[in-house]
Amino acid sequence: MNAQRDQIYFHSCIVAIGSNQSLKSSSSSDLLGSAISRIAASVGPITSLSRFFITPAFPKGSGPDFVNAALVVRAQGSGDEILAKVHSIEQKLGRIRDTRWAQRTIDIDLIAIGQNVVPNREIFKNWQLLPFSQQMKIAPDQLILPHPRMQDRAFVLGPMMDICPAWFHPIIHQSVSQMYDALDTEDKAELIPL
Repeated sequence: MNAQRDQIYFHSCIVAIGSNQSLKSSSSSDLLGSAISRIAASVGPITSLSRFFITPAFPKGSGPDFVNAALVVRAQGSGDEILAKVHSIEQKLGRIRDTRWAQRTIDIDLIAIGQNVVPNREIFKNWQLLPFSQQMKIAPDQLILPHPRMQDRAFVLGPMMDICPAWFHPIIHQSVSQMYDALDTEDKAELIPL
């Protein structure tokens, strides 16, 4: 038996979750709670969970306010395997992927897996620098980590401040605290703890 080959590797993953659409009698907050339970059951133990925040839809004016949160989960498997598990949770909670940035019952984004850059720095940079007009039309057909626009989004960084303010971006070379401090004051003011 090869001990190294048989060793199970776990990753510390940062996940952002949000909802701005109810499902039957479940509110957005209820759906976040259900997603968190399902992540713990199928992805791995949750080691840290942020408060819930009310945030404007992105892009602004595109729909009802979101309820957002972030968590750290100790997950096993490749990034693609972890992503498949969270997409399965989204589907079970009524997520329909037909329009980019549409209202959604649940949105679960894999933000980072440790300090990994996936698939590579060049592809990451291409997505990070994609003009907003193109971001609205196309989505990557592969996992890109860290999330290429996390540094621009208060609804991601605000909850992350609760759980991992010292996490350091491997390409931007800033901590969550530094990226959050660099956000527009108005964007930060729109984060309302629930």
